Amino acid sequence: MRPELEVEIVSDEEMAIIEAALAAAAAARPLLSSAAVRGAATLSCAAFPPAADIEDSAPPPRRSLLSRYRERRALAVTDITATEWCDKQMEFVLEHGKPERTEAMKAGSDRHAQLEQEVIERVDIAVRSAEESWAVKFMNFIVGSNQLLFNGMTRELPVIGVVEGSWMVGIIDELRMPVDGISFHPILVDTKTRFKATIPSEAQKRNGRLQLMCYKYLWDSSISEKFPAENFFSYFDLNPDFLLSDDVKRYISSIGFNAQTFGDVMKFYKITCHTLSRSQEQLILRYELQEDHSLLEEYQFSYDAQWFKGQIQEALSFWLGAREPKYVTEEEGWKCKFCKFAPSCPKIASTSRC
Repeated sequence: MRPELEVEIVSDEEMAIIEAALAAAAAARPLLSSAAVRGAATLSCAAFPPAADIEDSAPPPRRSLLSRYRERRALAVTDITATEWCDKQMEFVLEHGKPERTEAMKAGSDRHAQLEQEVIERVDIAVRSAEESWAVKFMNFIVGSNQLLFNGMTRELPVIGVVEGSWMVGIIDELRMPVDGISFHPILVDTKTRFKATIPSEAQKRNGRLQLMCYKYLWDSSISEKFPAENFFSYFDLNPDFLLSDDVKRYISSIGFNAQTFGDVMKFYKITCHTLSRSQEQLILRYELQEDHSLLEEYQFSYDAQWFKGQIQEALSFWLGAREPKYVTEEEGWKCKFCKFAPSCPKIASTSRC
């Protein structure tokens, strides 16, 4: 019998994972790869008209966080999970920047890279446009899906879809086919590493459940619903007739497809989706020790559509500006001890005055 593990509210490593999610959420990454040239716009004072008398005009409405930080971009699953962790911390991260990567964060990323390399061989491809960047992502989905069907497992699979009216993207940690050889419904798995041999708190498990439910929703909607291609092209300002570069075409040809335009890749993607099955209702969270990768806990739970919808709507109301950011509950006030923005947080300031 395995000895019972101590339940730890939060560990340094677990907080590093949360901070990594916040960092990913805060990074205003363009769709082009690092090989592309990036530019920054500058504003001059001449761009603004003279200020009117304060009594003659009302202040302009405040733009939502979605329009300010994700305009023409999809929300990431990490945006949703970071918001669920703490609205106010998410707002601070967006407005003041991401935290520096710690050694624990780097170790967690290295472990995910190691797991990916066990089943996937990475290929570097130079892309020169947003269309080519998306084309490579869709082809990676096709390759990963075929690997799932023929080898029984794939990892780091990109997914995209519309959730409660908003575009969302994510990368599924792992999909595996059932070992019984009967069911064709894949199982979604997410592996998290911990610095100490302790199991996470309920708040951390809840956050992990939401993450996996996001992935399941995106996977299931991709294969069971018609992909809204026109909406996709319009929202992300993409041209389906964009001619792909020779480098991208060679990559696509190397995996058995012949594509000349971005629209060709989209056709292959939609055909692939029609060959796949919905994922299982049971989802798996794995927690392993960072030091030796030994399993600390394998936590199984069922997808809860009603709970998931409520969580998404609550998060989107924050991103769309329908409500002010909330602070953590009194029961989860321990999170503030690990937040780098605590000294500037009104909640902490009001508590200290009591």
